[in-house]
Amino acid sequence: MQSKHRCGWCVGDDLYEAYHDQEWGVPVYDDDTLFEFLILETFQAGLSWITVLRKRENFRKAFDNFDYKTIANYKQAKIDSLLQDAGIIRNKLKVNATITNAKAFMDVQQEFGSFSKYIWGFVDGKPIKNTLKNYKDAPATTALSDAISKDLKKRGFKFVGSTVIYAHMQATGMVNDHEVGCFRYDEV
Repeated sequence: MQSKHRCGWCVGDDLYEAYHDQEWGVPVYDDDTLFEFLILETFQAGLSWITVLRKRENFRKAFDNFDYKTIANYKQAKIDSLLQDAGIIRNKLKVNATITNAKAFMDVQQEFGSFSKYIWGFVDGKPIKNTLKNYKDAPATTALSDAISKDLKKRGFKFVGSTVIYAHMQATGMVNDHEVGCFRYDEV
């Protein structure tokens, strides 16, 4: 029997529940973790999050622990090996976008001092706290995710549509979309 109320989207899968309980919606301010989530969210585009979550450790190994400085310098041989790696999602456009995004990520760091300052600047450094009774009521996009997506694309990022960006905002705690009855709602 479940002792705590969790958001309905994660119930019944141990990996999903652990991710929900420990990470989802917790404000993330360090660039390394923000980059990891950005890359994982871009690979999620068109797929379910659980698919990416189950491959997360494979992604971590394949992409040099999400070290954007290393990824920005990937050569064709590394790209070819990634496209043969059955442990990750082998989408050529997404693999190439990861390299492009690593370079753009560092450009943002150069301009703003950190990616965190840039991305959190859209919400004045504080999470938006929504009041969802049911996770199904969460939007897929918002005017804010539209604006962030547009700005990222202008800066050269790929696979950063508004839906991907809203999911990134949820994952990294820029927006608290835990159900109000969820035990994590007030904790994050």
